[in-house]
Amino acid sequence: MMKLKSTLTALAIGVLLFDTAVAQNKIKPSGTWPAVEKQMKPWTRWWWMGNAVDEGNISKVLTQYQQAGIGGVEITPIYGAAGFEKRYIDFLSPKWLDMLHYTVQKSNTLGMGVDMNTGTGWPFGGPLVKPEQAATKLIVQQYELKSGQKLTEAIKVKEAKQDAAQLQAITAYGSKGEVLDLLNKVDAYGILNWTAGNGSWQVYAAFAGKTRQAVKRAAPGGEGLTMDHLDKSAVTNYLSRFDNAFGLKPQGVRAFFNDSYEVYGANWTPTFFDEFRKRRGYDLKKYLRDLVGKDSTNENVARLKSDYRETMSDLLLFNFTHNWTDWAHGYKSMTKNQSHGSPGNLLDLYAAVDIPETETFGSSNFPIPGLRRDSADIRNVDPDPMMCKFASSAAHTGGNKLVSSETFTWLTEHFKTSYSQCKPEAEQLFLSGVNHIFFHGSTNSPEDAVWPGWLFYASAEFTPSNSLWPHLGGLTNYITRCQSILQSGKPDNELLIYWPVYDVWNAAKGMDVAVKVHNIDDWLHPTAFYKLAKGMSKSGYSFDFASDRLLAQSTARQGLISTSNQASSYKILVIPACTMISLETLSKVIQLANDGATVIFQELPKDVPGLDKLETRRLQLKTILSKLNFSDAGEGLKQFKTGKGVVLLAADVEKALAYKAVKREELADTGLEFIRRSFAGGRYYYIVNHTAAAIDTELPINARGSVLIMDPQSGASGLAAASVKAGQLKVRLQIHSGEAMILKVMEKGTAGTTSWTYLNKPAEQIELTNAWSLHFTAGGPEIPADQKLDKLVSWTSLADPKLQNFSGTGVYTSSFMLKGKTAKEYLLNLNQVDESARVWINGEEVGILWSIPFQARVGKYLKEGTNTIKVEVVNLMANRIRYMDQKKIQWRNYHEINFVNINYKSFDASNWSVMPSGLIGPITITPYF
Repeated sequence: MMKLKSTLTALAIGVLLFDTAVAQNKIKPSGTWPAVEKQMKPWTRWWWMGNAVDEGNISKVLTQYQQAGIGGVEITPIYGAAGFEKRYIDFLSPKWLDMLHYTVQKSNTLGMGVDMNTGTGWPFGGPLVKPEQAATKLIVQQYELKSGQKLTEAIKVKEAKQDAAQLQAITAYGSKGEVLDLLNKVDAYGILNWTAGNGSWQVYAAFAGKTRQAVKRAAPGGEGLTMDHLDKSAVTNYLSRFDNAFGLKPQGVRAFFNDSYEVYGANWTPTFFDEFRKRRGYDLKKYLRDLVGKDSTNENVARLKSDYRETMSDLLLFNFTHNWTDWAHGYKSMTKNQSHGSPGNLLDLYAAVDIPETETFGSSNFPIPGLRRDSADIRNVDPDPMMCKFASSAAHTGGNKLVSSETFTWLTEHFKTSYSQCKPEAEQLFLSGVNHIFFHGSTNSPEDAVWPGWLFYASAEFTPSNSLWPHLGGLTNYITRCQSILQSGKPDNELLIYWPVYDVWNAAKGMDVAVKVHNIDDWLHPTAFYKLAKGMSKSGYSFDFASDRLLAQSTARQGLISTSNQASSYKILVIPACTMISLETLSKVIQLANDGATVIFQELPKDVPGLDKLETRRLQLKTILSKLNFSDAGEGLKQFKTGKGVVLLAADVEKALAYKAVKREELADTGLEFIRRSFAGGRYYYIVNHTAAAIDTELPINARGSVLIMDPQSGASGLAAASVKAGQLKVRLQIHSGEAMILKVMEKGTAGTTSWTYLNKPAEQIELTNAWSLHFTAGGPEIPADQKLDKLVSWTSLADPKLQNFSGTGVYTSSFMLKGKTAKEYLLNLNQVDESARVWINGEEVGILWSIPFQARVGKYLKEGTNTIKVEVVNLMANRIRYMDQKKIQWRNYHEINFVNINYKSFDASNWSVMPSGLIGPITITPYF
């Protein structure tokens, strides 16, 4: 597509810089942890407000990010702050490109990476998008005629501001069943030269109109119409703006990014009629009345619309997603795409890019004791791991290493997000297969912007102005350790579950079906597919999802199903209960079984999708199914042996899996959740306790070998107590509510590795009851005076009124007596912390206790006699923001949406309650023998 011969020298230099940066960023592994690479660290969406950036600020901010443990930034330009217009830089202007190049250069020196939105705000669009290539909608006008009548008015689009609309079809429907194409009977002035025949007639005129949607949250230089994602020429034209700006030379950008598909009302493209005929085999113009009609019960209307929706999916896949990805590859970059929200097959759309990206929006309900979840923060739909598995499945089945997520969007109301609330949401993503977290997000803010600096309206505020920022390293180090494991080896899932997309598409109501995060109650939750997947997960099976297109590219070898390019292999293909399946997919499934695969049908499919040649295809379906001569296999199972493999029919899929000796992970019975990765010579188990209680048990593990326990919270590791009982490996694991642990099962021994220390026999707790000194070191609006505390309480309840308004850092110091140091280990428990604590004992740093449970093993820091303890606590921004709004201090003044609350209303914190802050305890140390 592009001629890059002239850029070979630049490419060589770029590759050298990239390799050097990666080498500098690697940290020697501590024990058994992998060496850290930048993609293992969390990255952040970096909002460039008004593109008001400069080299000095970029250098300072990137350095702060790097020191806090952030591995890279994703540049997304948006609207700007009012009053700073003179600093704005037009998107893709020479000055803007200078800032991009400086960002890449500075990031390379810091061992960081840079991604870039292929646009500003969202969705793609801007000044180069002319009306004829803008997002398109179908406009249909209806006229009534009687026998012998002519239409007296010109056929012109009546909707306002549709000057670019194109007349594409005129279809007349007679009362006796006639269907006439009248397009060639319309002259240049829109006059229909046709007289109605006998009976009554309905005339439908179809126009390719425009949605007139503009880019949402656009930055300077990015304003304009949204492009037509379904039209290849429109997409290519849009990307030509970048070609002109880049001079066809790579820019050092790791990946180009596209946000969730929010192209509202775009249900058409000017070439749709031709594409539909080519792909579906019949003329959609004849069915205009059904396409736009209100009949929501007619079976054939549902079939027609299924064909329409499949065509939408095809056009979005080939004309936008593949086109954009090919373009990015020409710049030696990857694509990172949020396919959700699209009117298409999510699995195929995610699979068409290099890094599929999901997102979390709102908060989940975890029963972890002490975890705050305010009712005002709850959105309409909780994040669902099964939704996230669409992105991870596409990566796993396609052989892509990374699965990313826009993370913590509207996790809570502004300024109230704690790291304790972030942790289980991130863990839920890891359990779904995500291994590359992006914070949502960090707003670039100049040094002279008053506190709290520039902020984005839907963000968790991962910015240096956040009072929690000094402890961000606790969260980032945890994510890095987890992702270093979850990016290692390969996904280890035994089941491939087919997603019956035709059941989603086969509905007579509406036109396009947008498959969104926010409407999973409509398209996902009610389905047999979802219920099966949830049940499989709860029982301890690991799986990925498969589309029709993926199955078409899969093969069966040695009893395993290999996906495209043999990226992954699976033991079993499961077809959930579904109404619709295409003949091509059904035939492929049976071929896979014939070639040696095991296929389980929960029920046999009942019908074929679509409208063309329906009865012929139904007969073919019946013929194929009739050849499946099932025999009774007992336990409610039926089987059909074909070629080298077998087809099983089982309403209870788990019984069929047991019949084929596919073992579930029984550890799921404890309530623990897990995900596995395989590597040469072993397996990783990432295990999370989101139950309400601590668990101390022998876990059954489907593996063989010695087992290393790895604690991603602290980085500690040690050989587990493990044994084999009745052929089953069992590993002792102690895991608190809110904790995660990693088991590394190795087929070969681990000589020289120390044993894991279990906390077996607790002695009487030592409660730290001495007085505490509290000194405030940073924050505002004012630094409060020092405090003496006989008892730990929220600092907001103390007498000094400044403390109710204060957001920042307080340092607690005290001492305690240890009569003798004879225990095997000592566990420090801070209990209630609002919101994060960094601990020192006897002058040595224990670490950041940033999340529930606020505990640490501290035996190596203790001594007999008097011990000193220092605890640095940071609280939320909320109390200071509350004070500013009560005093009507202006701190938010942005163009476009300005600043809104979680319900998209005008933000006002003046009526908030004061949030508890500080070290509240009680503080205890428990000896274990």
